[in-house]
Amino acid sequence: MQQPASLSLRRQLLLWLLLPQLVLWAGGGLLAYRIALSYTEKAIDQSLTQSVRALGRQVKPIGSGLLVDFPRAAQDVLEQDPKDKLSYMVSSPPGSFLLGNQQMPQPPQSPPLAGEPVLYRALVDGKPQRIVALDLGYGEAGAPQTLRVQVGKSLAVQQQIARELVADMLAPLLALGVLLSLLVYGGVRRGLAPLTRLTAQLEHRSVNALSPIGMTQAPSEVHALVQAVNGLLDEVARSVHQEKRFINDAAHQLRTPLAGLISQVELAQNETSDPLLRQRLVKVLTGAERSAHLVHQLLTLARSETQVRLRVIDLAALARDVAREWTPRALAAGVDLGFEGVQRLDIDGDELQLREAMANLIDNALRYAGRGCRLTIRVTQSGPQAHLVFEDDGPGLNADELTHVFQRFWRASSQPGGCGLGLAIVREIAHRHGGEARVQSVAPLGLRIEIALPLSGGERRGPA
Repeated sequence: MQQPASLSLRRQLLLWLLLPQLVLWAGGGLLAYRIALSYTEKAIDQSLTQSVRALGRQVKPIGSGLLVDFPRAAQDVLEQDPKDKLSYMVSSPPGSFLLGNQQMPQPPQSPPLAGEPVLYRALVDGKPQRIVALDLGYGEAGAPQTLRVQVGKSLAVQQQIARELVADMLAPLLALGVLLSLLVYGGVRRGLAPLTRLTAQLEHRSVNALSPIGMTQAPSEVHALVQAVNGLLDEVARSVHQEKRFINDAAHQLRTPLAGLISQVELAQNETSDPLLRQRLVKVLTGAERSAHLVHQLLTLARSETQVRLRVIDLAALARDVAREWTPRALAAGVDLGFEGVQRLDIDGDELQLREAMANLIDNALRYAGRGCRLTIRVTQSGPQAHLVFEDDGPGLNADELTHVFQRFWRASSQPGGCGLGLAIVREIAHRHGGEARVQSVAPLGLRIEIALPLSGGERRGPA
C-alpha cells in the first residue's frame, strides 16, 4: 500500500521556524499601523482642540448679541498649512449656520458641558474628517443662548503619516527578517547534515553489507539513531549467519540420505528381475531424484537470497564455459546448444550464482523445449547493460502463462522432474546483481528469457 506523501524534516523545520516569523512580522506591521494612527489622531485632536478654543475666544457677547471677530482669526488658522486646510462652521443656535462651511455635520451628541470640546469622526464631501465641536453660552440671564464652533481636519494626512511611519519601521525589519531566514535555513541545513550523511551511507550500501555504520561527528540524537541502526544490523547479521549455518546443515542432512537412497534403488533395479517390482522401483527412483532436485533448488534459492559476493568476471567467457559443460547433456536430449555474441564483456557478479542461473535456464530448456529444438545462448551489450539471452524454438508459452513464469512452484508442464523453482531462482539471482529477468515469446514458436545486468565500472569490450 502506497504511503501518503509527507513533508521532509527540513521543510517542516523551515515551515515552523519561518512561518511564525512571517505571521509575527505581518501582525507587527498591522499593530504598528494602528499605533501610528492612534498617535497621529491624538496629535490631530490636540491641534483641533487648540484651534477651536482659539476661534471660540474670538466670539464676544454684547448684550443679547455677538461680536464675531472671525475672518482674521479664521484666516490665520486656515493658512497654517495650505496642504492640510481646516474647515470650520459657526452656528447659533447649534446647527443654524452663521459662518464657515455649511456642510459640517453635527456631533452625534451635544457636549455635556458648555466650554468642553467634543471630538468625533464624520464624512465631509465623501472624505473622512476628524471634527471638534465647542458650545459657548451667551446672552442675558433671562434669555440664554448657545453658540457652536466646529473645526474639522481631513484624516488623509494622518493616514499618510501612519503609512510612512510603518513603512520606515517595517523596511529594516523586513531586511532583518530575510537575514534571519537565511541564517535559519543555514542552521537547519547544517543541523540536518549528519542525517544526510547517514542517508547517503545507507543508500550506497549493498544489500549484503551488514557492517556497523560509522558516524564520528554528529549530534547525540543522530548517534542514538546510528546505534539503533547498528543494533538492527547486528541482529540481521546474526540471523543471516544462523540461516547460512542452517542451510549448510540441511545440505548435509538431506543430500546424503537422498543420494544413498538413489544408489540403493539403482542397485535394487539391477538385482531384481521381477517386472512388477522393477516398475515400483522406477517410481521410487523418480520420486527420490525429484526430491534431490527439489532440495538442491531450495538450497540454491536460499543461498541466492542471503549473500552475493561481487567481483569482476567475464560474462561471455562464463556463458561459453557453461555451454561447453552442458553440451553432452544437450546432445543426449536431442537439443542443438550453441553460443554467440561478444568475445568479452565484464560485469560485477558472483560467478557461482550466475553459473547456477545459466544451468537452471539450460536445464529448463532441455526439459520442456523438446527433442530437435535449438537453444542459443547469446551475450550482447546495450548501453550500460549486459544482456544474457537464452532463446529456443520449442513450443513456448501462451500470454497467460508468461505472467506466471517467475512465480515459485508454478509449472507450465506436468512432465516429471521439475519443481517450479528454476526460473524463480534465475529472477532472484538477477535482482541480487542489480539486474532484471524478462521473458517473452518468439514468433512463430519459442521462448526467449533475458537477464539484463549492469556492466562493471571498468568494463572491457571485445570484438563480436
